[in-house]
Amino acid sequence: MDWDKLRIFHSVAAAGSLTHAGDTLHLSQSAVSRQIRGLEESLHVTLFHRHARGLILTEQGELLFEATRSMARRLESAEARIRDSEDEVFGELRVTTTIGFGTLWLAPRLAALYDKYPALKIDLMLEERVLDLPMREADVAIRMKEPSQADLVRRRLMTVSMNLYASPEYLKTHGTPASMDDLSGHRIISQNSSAPQVGASAAMIRDIYTADISTHLRVNNYFGILQAVIHGLGIGVLPNYLTEDFPQLVEVLPDENLNEVPVYLAYPEELRHSKRVEAFKEFVLDEVIAYRRRNKTP
Repeated sequence: MDWDKLRIFHSVAAAGSLTHAGDTLHLSQSAVSRQIRGLEESLHVTLFHRHARGLILTEQGELLFEATRSMARRLESAEARIRDSEDEVFGELRVTTTIGFGTLWLAPRLAALYDKYPALKIDLMLEERVLDLPMREADVAIRMKEPSQADLVRRRLMTVSMNLYASPEYLKTHGTPASMDDLSGHRIISQNSSAPQVGASAAMIRDIYTADISTHLRVNNYFGILQAVIHGLGIGVLPNYLTEDFPQLVEVLPDENLNEVPVYLAYPEELRHSKRVEAFKEFVLDEVIAYRRRNKTP
């Protein structure tokens, strides 16, 4: 299979247009079109459906694009590792974590990393789906449970406690519950207990709703729950790492037995000696140590 044709196919598939791909590759539209036709003829398949609004991949085209996308990621990783030097940390680093942890804990602290390594390019991918590190969907992951894959380097960072919080204004208006049973008179804000990223807090959420809650608000990430709590909508189930940056939150029922969630950093074994990964790992560990000292957490 012609590598040059594959490179052109990948650009066309990503752009959805012969013209846009040609601009990226510095080739004419006709030259790009010839290469695509040649690739289709060599494979004896049609790779694109062509219509007035652009190009859409066929089923065979989707399979080939998945393969070229994986190839492109591995080549980018190899290029960055080859260019790594003893004195510099630069290039792209793809980091994945949950929306809540990424927006509320990690992103606000990244300035320290950029101050030290201004040439580093972080691609922060925030989603609840667990990306596949061995398949190189991301370089580094921070996860709310221990990774299961055997070919990953992993490091436990800290333990997060799931607690109940409310705004002072809400408690002033609606009163402060003294027991779990008292929660029935309040609006509870939480994720769904069956959500994949809720993990260890699922049992806590189910216990809360046994109090016959009359009204609730369910949000699929902690950033949304936090905003609802700050604006006085009710009592929210939130991770305790928020209290440092949002000291106005009031913990409700602090003596209840609450669930704990382990936080892990992981990356593929093949990136063990990557300077970009090492720099990011050291940055996160430094921030976690500082956070622990300030908050006296395990």
